[in-house]
Amino acid sequence: MTLILPLTPAEEETLRAKARAEGTTPEQVVRQAIEPILASVPDEFTSTKQPKKSLLAMLSKYGPAPTDQDIDENRKEMFANFGREDIA
Repeated sequence: MTLILPLTPAEEETLRAKARAEGTTPEQVVRQAIEPILASVPDEFTSTKQPKKSLLAMLSKYGPAPTDQDIDENRKEMFANFGREDIA
């Protein structure tokens, strides 16, 4: 990740002077400054979340769905005597 930090000319010169005094680069000075912040963030906020499964993926363990023909045959069997049992 690249962050752009807008600094005034005076702030920029102060950062460069601190880096020269420590014998390092301004980037390293900023890195040292943010390390305590990064270390204080709990792991639960930084962990990557697992992608959620789609509904199709969750139901795939039950095997293939019945075909339209199977559904029609089951309906015919279920409703073959519907309403006729009461007529006597």
